[in-house]
Amino acid sequence: MLKHQRVADLMAKEQALYARTHGRSRALFEQGASHWLYGAPSHWMRRWIGGWPLYVADAPRTYGVRFADVDGNEFVDFCLGDTGGMCGHGHPAVVEALARQARVGSSLMLPTDDAAWVGTELQRRFGLPYWSLTTSASDANRACIRLARMITGRPRVLVFSGAYHGSIEEAHIELDDEGQVRMRNGIHPNAFPHDRLSRVVEFNDLPALEVALRAGDVACVLAEPAMTNYGIIKPQPGFHDELRRLTRETGTLLIIDETHTISSGPGGYTQAHGLKPDMFVLGKAVAGGIPAAVFGVTQATAGRIWEVLPKLPPTARQSAHAGFGGTLAGNALTVAVMRAVLSEVLTDDAFERMDALAQRLERGVADSINRHGLPWQAVRVGARVETLFCVDEPRDARDVRKGRDHALEAALHLYLMNRGVLITPFHNMMLCCPGTTSADVDRHNEVFEAFAAELRQ
Repeated sequence: MLKHQRVADLMAKEQALYARTHGRSRALFEQGASHWLYGAPSHWMRRWIGGWPLYVADAPRTYGVRFADVDGNEFVDFCLGDTGGMCGHGHPAVVEALARQARVGSSLMLPTDDAAWVGTELQRRFGLPYWSLTTSASDANRACIRLARMITGRPRVLVFSGAYHGSIEEAHIELDDEGQVRMRNGIHPNAFPHDRLSRVVEFNDLPALEVALRAGDVACVLAEPAMTNYGIIKPQPGFHDELRRLTRETGTLLIIDETHTISSGPGGYTQAHGLKPDMFVLGKAVAGGIPAAVFGVTQATAGRIWEVLPKLPPTARQSAHAGFGGTLAGNALTVAVMRAVLSEVLTDDAFERMDALAQRLERGVADSINRHGLPWQAVRVGARVETLFCVDEPRDARDVRKGRDHALEAALHLYLMNRGVLITPFHNMMLCCPGTTSADVDRHNEVFEAFAAELRQ
């Protein structure tokens, strides 16, 4: 067992180091407190450890995953905007597409020739025939849920405990250790009737899933193919086959949200493992960090949608609002960048490199864990790696909670940050991208090794 005092002492030392080396960022954050609601443009930016977030320097740079802050500290980035920066920072194809389309017009509420190419590529890459664009994966999930309720006439959305699907109210719940429903992650209740509109079961718990679906009131299951935002939790063998069988038998639509698991390959986890969702959601990475997402539907699902929202002939103007969308959805700037990302950045060759780098990252973490006899493990899903504080690979959110150590996690994050390595601030997750290099991976592994050695002193 790691001594709590050792972790506390290390944290105090690292906090003092952070304060000495990030004074300009601190001053900017204190200035921001006078006009931003939580001190920075998004309250999520307060999730970083250290007391205040880094402020990134505005300076010329080359493509990759390295940048400097306003205090002159240099960093290698494995957070990558929690996947929004999965293309890397400043890819030339993304920069060129942004500049080219901005000169024509960024938001025209009209399609461009890029749209025809992007639609064809989404169909080819992910296997579903019909697509629509939104400004975020949250919006895409909301659209899919709305459509699922419309075509099934059912009220409930089933999610897995510990899952994250953006700002979807139906998914803001989890199960506690006694199996009781509660708000997830400290989210404040918002008078949403979860008891009537949501169901939640543990991931990999097929008996509980079957009971929930056999009730006959679930419009859709909203699922990540592997859970990634609670700590990586992989599906057990046969889980997805049973999930698909049960949803079909009960007339429940299956929505697969690949916003994180796109790290599994060019077609995501769905293509890599032969999943067959009725609806498919992808966000964040698909437009190089520009706010955007897509959702796709099968031929059968599209037919059911058109029965409720008719597909009008070309000579008729589509007037139905449908309850989802947005003025900026599918804007020309987004579509131009999406074409660049799909054609030149997140390619088959890029994913092959990313996967190899993630394996190198995983091996380095695992070697340090074994060398120092720590009760942890490294878990990988494609180009994404996580350090988990548990001996056995978790099957569900309960297993992750058993190993959660917030003080130790904070110490790891701050130790890495003080030595120029950024990982996702919400937990111990890392992502490799086309701009990541072997030297970047080795830098993380060197610092992680030093951290593990310090804990054992």
